[in-house]
Amino acid sequence: MARFNLSKLLSSVALISLMGGCVSEDFDDLKTYIAQVKSKPATPIEPMPIIKSYESYIYVSDGLRNPFEKLEEPQAIDVVASVEGPGPDLERAKEELEAYPLDTLRMVGILSKNNELWALVKANDGVIHRVQAGNYLGQNFGKITAIQDHQINLAEWVATTTGKWREREASLALVE
Repeated sequence: MARFNLSKLLSSVALISLMGGCVSEDFDDLKTYIAQVKSKPATPIEPMPIIKSYESYIYVSDGLRNPFEKLEEPQAIDVVASVEGPGPDLERAKEELEAYPLDTLRMVGILSKNNELWALVKANDGVIHRVQAGNYLGQNFGKITAIQDHQINLAEWVATTTGKWREREASLALVE
């Protein structure tokens, strides 16, 4: 066993001595490069950016509505149903697309059949519906008044804060 350890020791010493011959102490090229870098003038450091001072703002909420309380719905049908004058037909059966808010519906195309224009409307659940003038869209009693190549025109009924109905125009543009 002593021979085996001695042979390992001798081979390790020989390997180390061979590797020592590979190392050179000549660093002239490195010293020249360092001298060149040090001889170049230093670039000036940019000044620190000017930081604007903070101006505090005092929010005064006296007399304003609390934004964290639920806003009363101005379109409560119970209150508005008793108002005299023009308004939507509250007795008619609702159509399927009246369950969706108008901003979740997308016009995706048009069809023409027997000189009648039909619009294709995609609901947010992915179902495509075929509608024509006289059908209803959206949750504000929006009746389709006209279908054009690039949009659907509607007449909606919205309740005012005074409890009366007001008609307004809306449209649904073709999505490219």
